[in-house]
Amino acid sequence: MPDLVHPTLHDAVYRADALSSAELDALPYGMIQLDARGRVLRYSTAETRLSGLAAADVVGRDFFRDVAPCTQVAEFQGRFEEGVRARQLDAVFSFRFAFRPPRDVRVHLFYSQATRSVWVKVEELGRDLEDGA
Repeated sequence: MPDLVHPTLHDAVYRADALSSAELDALPYGMIQLDARGRVLRYSTAETRLSGLAAADVVGRDFFRDVAPCTQVAEFQGRFEEGVRARQLDAVFSFRFAFRPPRDVRVHLFYSQATRSVWVKVEELGRDLEDGA
C-alpha cells in the first residue's frame, strides 16, 4: 500500500526519543516504541484509549504476536522488519486494526538511529493529517 502523505518535520515521531512520559502521554495520537525485536518499550495514554489496552499490560510484550496480531502482515510487520534490517524507516500508511469495532488508522513507522528502535504513531483516520504536535 503506498504512503498516504509525507509527514512534516514537526511530527512528534521525529523527536519522540526526547519526550518525557508526560509529554508522550499528552500527544493527541497513539505512540508506541518497539525494540528491534518488536517488543513494546513505551505505550502512550492515547494509544491506550485507541486500543483499550493498558500500558502495564503491553510493555515488554511482543507487539506483533501478543499485542496486535492483526499487524502480522507484510504492510505492517514486513515494513518494520525491513526497516530494522536497513536501520532506516520512515513510512506512513493506512491500516485497519481488527478491534471490536475495527479501527481505521494512519500509521507512521519511524526508525530512530539514536535508540535503534521503531516508533509507531497511530492516528485515527479523520484527524487532521498535518498536525504540528
